[in-house]
Amino acid sequence: MIYLFNLETGRRESLGDFKGMVFAPRFSPDGGKVAFSVERGGNSDIFVMDLHSRAAARLTSDPSIDTSPSFSPDGGRIVFNSDRSGSPQLYVMGADGSNPKRITFQAGRYTTPVWSPTGEFIAFTKQAGGQFHIGVMRPDGTDERILTSSYLDEGPAWAPNGRVLMFSREGSGGASKLWSVDILGRVLQPMPYPGAGSDPAWSPLLN
Repeated sequence: MIYLFNLETGRRESLGDFKGMVFAPRFSPDGGKVAFSVERGGNSDIFVMDLHSRAAARLTSDPSIDTSPSFSPDGGRIVFNSDRSGSPQLYVMGADGSNPKRITFQAGRYTTPVWSPTGEFIAFTKQAGGQFHIGVMRPDGTDERILTSSYLDEGPAWAPNGRVLMFSREGSGGASKLWSVDILGRVLQPMPYPGAGSDPAWSPLLN
């Protein structure tokens, strides 16, 4: 079940019953739609819902795991993760589900894609060489840059300016903390707060 929560009024509203496990929701840039995954019988597909009409459309129908949708800044495309090629890789399709195209072909498993606010890059988590990495690439899959490497780095989230990423890092001892890194990989640092943390989400610029 996916809910909308109004931060000003505190009102919680269900988006409906989709007869399966519903997860990985993402708003479109204009806030008018939500893309998400629905798992049924071991298979997951990506859906999108218009928040004004409450009409939902299924965007993928491949017998594989399709998940983690993220809209491009203009709302015209969606990047997502799929294992339809045999391992988790990144694909880009039209926001209506048209013309899905694989963009990752290097060794490794790619997950949690997030389109940058500027449209320049797609951030991702990559598992390769016995480690987890945070990286970025162009929307066509070129210019891949690995920014971090550790026991477990995952879940990148963009700063509004599109120049910095926040992510969670877990050490071999099991404690997860939030870290940040710039898109050149030069400034890597933990966030200055006590305690554990994971699954960061960066708000837009606030007036």
